[in-house]
Amino acid sequence: MKQQIDYRKLTMTIIMVLLGVFFMTPFLWMISASLKVEEEVLTFPIQWIPNTWNAVENYREVWTGSLPFLLLYWNSIKVSVLTTLTSVFISAIAAYGFSKINFKGRDAVFLIVLATYMIPPQTLLVTQFILYRWFGLYDTHTGLILLNSFSVFGTFMLRQFFLSVSNEIIESARMDGAGHFRIFTSIALPLVKPALATYAILRFIWTWNDFQYPLIFLRSRELYTIQLGVSSFADDHGSIYSLMMAASVSAIIPLLIVFIIGQKQVIEGIQLGGVKG
Repeated sequence: MKQQIDYRKLTMTIIMVLLGVFFMTPFLWMISASLKVEEEVLTFPIQWIPNTWNAVENYREVWTGSLPFLLLYWNSIKVSVLTTLTSVFISAIAAYGFSKINFKGRDAVFLIVLATYMIPPQTLLVTQFILYRWFGLYDTHTGLILLNSFSVFGTFMLRQFFLSVSNEIIESARMDGAGHFRIFTSIALPLVKPALATYAILRFIWTWNDFQYPLIFLRSRELYTIQLGVSSFADDHGSIYSLMMAASVSAIIPLLIVFIIGQKQVIEGIQLGGVKG
């Protein structure tokens, strides 16, 4: 029986490795293409290691062209970080209120909030556009940050973790004279750190990859995020695959760094959620 279990694990490991290689192949080809001269990009069979290295020229064109990626990076980092911090804070406060504060109609209000998740974001774009023009938030990073700062998913996700915090701990703190804000910041938040880290990483990735909102709510090229920049770069250099792959690699690198740094917290958050489920 022990040998059978070992063989089963070995088989699953081999299958997962093969799947990993399969899914990594397009990314590896993209990196390889970004290092080549244009004539070698579409050669068949694929030359994974370039015969003629052209990485410096390709990446120099991307980073110092008509729309330099350094500016796009700064804009995306600014919007993504501020959106993530704001969204995590607001979602955590709402989740704590819906899980640990008893008030009349709490569950009904939560169901109404949860029901709004069924509304496609595209149906709200015209209304949001009119309101943002009215409030003077159109073509600003502030408006872009506010658009993604309120998350039904984040509220629902964090509420499930706050529900696992013992009510006895909350009541004990209240008997000692602590208010809800003190309990929230000093007791509840430290107990759900894996969930906060998981949602923060997801929110950062979603905001970094967002193309719809910047496309509609930004007009000035100096305010463009990385996704709009890659799209504009494709309009100018779409037929030059080596440059397009260099731009794509440049856009993906920050996401890889964020995930590598935060993967431990993501795994802990998933495991903790699985145990609670």
